[in-house]
Order: sequence, then structure tokens, then C-alpha cells
Amino acid sequence: MTTERLQKILAQAGVASRRASEELITAGRVRVNGQVINELGAKADQRRDRIEVDGRRLAREKAVYIVLHKPRNVVSTLSDPENRPTVADYVKAIPARLYPVGRLDYATSGVLLLTNDGEFTQALLHPKGKVPKTYVVKLDRQMQEDEIIRWREGIELDDGKTLPADVRLIRYEAGKTWLEITLFEGRNNQIRRMADSRGYIVMRLARLSFAGIEGTDLRPGQWRALTVDEQKLLKKAFGVPKSLRVQDDLIGPTKKPPKPRTVRRVEA
Repeated sequence: MTTERLQKILAQAGVASRRASEELITAGRVRVNGQVINELGAKADQRRDRIEVDGRRLAREKAVYIVLHKPRNVVSTLSDPENRPTVADYVKAIPARLYPVGRLDYATSGVLLLTNDGEFTQALLHPKGKVPKTYVVKLDRQMQEDEIIRWREGIELDDGKTLPADVRLIRYEAGKTWLEITLFEGRNNQIRRMADSRGYIVMRLARLSFAGIEGTDLRPGQWRALTVDEQKLLKKAFGVPKSLRVQDDLIGPTKKPPKPRTVRRVEA
């Protein structure tokens, strides 16, 4: 008999992240063999025990790992109280409960990973991982070299100074500035906040890659399954996914995905 902590079982089954699964347990929403479990130390055997969340029996799904090109003006959550379009609208054809790995704000487009593997999500969002996220940004006026250096070294925000970032000037265009920025932390709306603190307005923002995974082959709203090579890249850099999976059962765009790049990690 193989037992594991209940929150780990829930996360692996795609119910929620490990932390959110802990909240489900402490809220008394999980039963094992008919008994409510509200202690985080509880263990179970998914193959032998009947595990229920809100009265629904847990069934382990196949792990799914996809990359979506999130369009602008789409919410990167599964539902929205204002009835705006959400990323869930674009992955309805996938027979799994997928959750975004982090978020992109409403007005930002680009690469967004989705999965039903809670451990995968947790590993890629943990601050110690310093997962690289690369963006292209258009600013409302011309930025001088000394300001670019300041952005590379870190900008003081209300929640502390940002970590050093890779910042590359792409071009000046009609008095505007185009930059490529790679961040190694996950603060909310970080680039927009950095720009605002320095007197710039973000006119366009798109994420080019997340943890080395790109979506250059995808149009807005399209998705594709991560290849085994991409999964290997992530596992080598961040330890997930624990098991590689050929996802031939997922039907996405037919274009060949790009060859994954080596991920550069930043040491603490």
C-alpha cells in the first residue's frame, strides 16, 4: 500500500495547486472513504481509497501540458465575474481540468502555460526557481541608455526593489521605445509598474517565452501540447514534470513547434 499526503494527491490529480489543495482540506471539503478530512498531515492511497472533493470522486487525469498564445483583452483565469473572455474559452476541447501557470494581465498577450499538474505549477511559480519570463514592450517615449541600465539593475517599487533583469533595446520608432525584457521573478504587473514608477506609459506588452517555452508558431487564441523535448528542458532546469509524456492524444495546431532553447537560470 502506497500512501501520500492528501494535498499532494489532489495537486497531482489537477484539482488545484498544492497550496489551494491544502485550503480545500482545512475547509472540510475533502472526504476519504466517507470521512471528512481537515488535517494537512493526512495520507491516502489513491488506488485503494475513495477520495472525494465537494462530493465528487477524484479520478486521476492524464497529465496535460500546453502552451497557449493568450490574446489581449482576455482574462487568464477560468472564470470572470464580469463575463469577460477567459483562457478557459480557448481550451474547451481538451478533456482535462487545466489551470494557468501564473497569469498574464488582461491587456497583455503572449505565452501562457496551462496544466492539470499541481506540482508542475508550484515548481514554476516558486520564487526560488527564478523562472525566466521574456517580454517585448513598447513605451510611449524614447529611453536613454542610462535609464536602460537602471532597469537592468532594478527599479524601486512599493514592494521593494526588483531583481536584476535582462533588458535589450530593440529599436526606436517615431519617438517610442521597443525593449525586450527578461524577468526572473513573478510580481504582479511588474513591467507596467516599473514603467509607471519611471514616468513611462506601456503602449504594448507581450510575453515571448516562459521558462524557455515559446509560442512563435501560434496565433492569438491557439494552443499546442508541449513536446517531450520541451518537457525535458523544464525537468532539467526546474525538476518538473516528474514524468515525461508524449501528448499525441492532444489535437492542436499542426505547425511544428520551435526547438526548445536552453534555459538560463539565475542563482540566488
